[in-house]
Amino acid sequence: MSLLSVLTSAVLPVVAVAGVGYVLGSVRDVNVEPLSTVTIFVLAPALVFYSLLTTPISGSTVARLFGGVVAFTVAIVAIAEGAGRFLGEREPILGAFVLTSTFSNAGNYGIPLSAFAFGALGRSTAVLYIAVQSVLMYTVGVYVASRGQAASMRGALGKVFRLPLVYAVVAAGVVRAFDLAPPTDTAAMETIRLTGEAAIPVMLLMLGIQLAGPVGGATVRRVAPATVLKLLVAPIVALGVALGVGLTGTVGRVFVLECAMPAAVTPLMLTIEFGDGAREFSAADYVSTTILVSTLGSLVTLTALIAVLQSGALL
Repeated sequence: MSLLSVLTSAVLPVVAVAGVGYVLGSVRDVNVEPLSTVTIFVLAPALVFYSLLTTPISGSTVARLFGGVVAFTVAIVAIAEGAGRFLGEREPILGAFVLTSTFSNAGNYGIPLSAFAFGALGRSTAVLYIAVQSVLMYTVGVYVASRGQAASMRGALGKVFRLPLVYAVVAAGVVRAFDLAPPTDTAAMETIRLTGEAAIPVMLLMLGIQLAGPVGGATVRRVAPATVLKLLVAPIVALGVALGVGLTGTVGRVFVLECAMPAAVTPLMLTIEFGDGAREFSAADYVSTTILVSTLGSLVTLTALIAVLQSGALL
């Protein structure tokens, strides 16, 4: 199977579901805020809880990967914050710039690509990456998305601790620590799995609905810096982080690949839920356009990156 065919098989389902949302948003006036609320408070916590209970990777590798994802996120947030302010962006667009530059589409795009490039260990590493990134998206990401609305840092951070995903991660850790997880074929686990799996298509439908709005050439040009940060700067930073925390071999290569994925869909939800769209064009428009542009551009950048990583020249 060629790399192009795998890229196509990974991207086409994403495009198809988002396309349905685009058509729906074109013919109907759909309010995406209720969908965002359901996903943030129900679907996403179930997805992460189930993933944490069933991932096979543990021990020192998990610790290094956790540290790597945190270090990478902190570094990119700092770079994007500085770049955004240098370019003259203000809230809420500055928050959208930081979100799209930082968080990767490591799930529905990253998992199949990692599995093709690096086998079963690649898939397991990608799933664990998602779990760690999800915690950061619903903590750091929520703060970045909501800081323009909150009266203070305390107000923005207070929203973080009202999100069930944080407690879903803690609960999954406790369940794993005491070996309390029921078998995956039980009714309880099947219910959690089915609920969590609904998160990805709902997020993609939201993306399509949002993209149904006007996206002009000026908007595309404005998201170019965030796209460059996500596709070109992020993998360089990720390589430095991987070497710094000792992530080598397949796990290190998948870590770099996941960091180099295009902008994630979840920041769109966070922007809709917590951001302020009262500007010349909304922060949600900025995020959705960056997702579209970076996803298209990633077909070229990820093909080149996988070739380099598979050669073993870097890690």
